[in-house]
Amino acid sequence: MNMDKKKLKRLRKQGGFTLTEIMVVVFIIGLLSTAVLINIGGVVGQSRETKARADIQTLSNALEQYSLDMFDYPSEQQGLEALVTAPDDVSEATTYRTGGYIAKLPLDPWGQAYVYERPGDKSGRAFDLYSLGADGAEGGEELNADIGNW
Repeated sequence: MNMDKKKLKRLRKQGGFTLTEIMVVVFIIGLLSTAVLINIGGVVGQSRETKARADIQTLSNALEQYSLDMFDYPSEQQGLEALVTAPDDVSEATTYRTGGYIAKLPLDPWGQAYVYERPGDKSGRAFDLYSLGADGAEGGEELNADIGNW
């Protein structure tokens, strides 16, 4: 019996973790999760910029197709909506594509409409097409920077 008591005492001393050991493990898990979140945040910002550039390229191509068929780009008043539905002032002499030039107007990755200006001042082209970036205001740097066809 004496031997069983010694064995039981030894098992009690060996079992479980100390509070310090648990705190160290929790701290390490916190550091790792923070590092992962920081890295994911950068990728999300970069993917939004890539999507905006792709949308601008798609809309620019649709505007070029529109200009080939209609002999001019949409006016600023007609806007990008002219790519989806024929403007009211379309003449019989022009050939507006049945179904439009795109199925629907996309919003930029931050949920705002793309800006269409005619004539283009920033790009030096017939039109400017851009997103105002994450802040939704002109100018800015990094994620807040405007992304356009220039």
